[in-house]
Amino acid sequence: MQTDHSSLQIFGIRTPLIRPGDNIAEILISSVENSGITFQDNDILIIAESPLATAENRLVFLGDVEPSGKAKELALQYRLDPREMELILQECDEIFGGVPGAALTITDGTLSPNAGIDSSNAPEGYVVLLPEDPQASAERIRSDIESHCNCHIGVIVGDSRTQPLRLGCVGIALGSSGIVPVEDVRGSVDLFGKEMKITRKAVADNLVSAAQILMGEAGESIPAVLIRGAPVQSTKESVEMPLFSPDECMYYSNIRKQ
Repeated sequence: MQTDHSSLQIFGIRTPLIRPGDNIAEILISSVENSGITFQDNDILIIAESPLATAENRLVFLGDVEPSGKAKELALQYRLDPREMELILQECDEIFGGVPGAALTITDGTLSPNAGIDSSNAPEGYVVLLPEDPQASAERIRSDIESHCNCHIGVIVGDSRTQPLRLGCVGIALGSSGIVPVEDVRGSVDLFGKEMKITRKAVADNLVSAAQILMGEAGESIPAVLIRGAPVQSTKESVEMPLFSPDECMYYSNIRKQ
């Protein structure tokens, strides 16, 4: 089903400090209601990956990590804590470069600095890993919220990433439920009647980018954003995030040729 509203509304959702083992769906439901908002059909809830991962016990105390020889070597190369470098090696699919302070990895099929591991918004001496299965998390949270509000919503687990040759971060969806995350517009025509050949609209990524204007990256205490009126395709089916293979990616494939 396609929603086509004339206006888009974005609400930042403040929550209490989220701790390991918390029921994230219950916290989000109560926080939305405390904001004076009632869930409506086709609302979309964007959840930042770090508080979700914290609730899912993905916090790691660096003092418990024993770095390998390879981790120590790469930590010197990229000027990282050897213990964090060890976690990066464990979490990522591949390391293929980097700059001081960041190793460039492929993690769960996407480009990510330091395998998405982050020390911001974590207690001193800890880092937060990415959620283990963001797609499953989005589906579980959506199911719990829909059972409470008796309406159809979408849920997206979002993160922030840099883009090649661009300064600053934009949003990326790690997992989604209840919406079609990438819309295929091939076959449609432009203003001059020319057929679109390759265009796909990154709906979920764009919604995360919009949400991050309110979320921020520091102490805002807004780990979730509710978006209302977004013209997206809703679905009750499970739709995985579609990804390029590394060889199909224009950026990665050409980097690897060098």
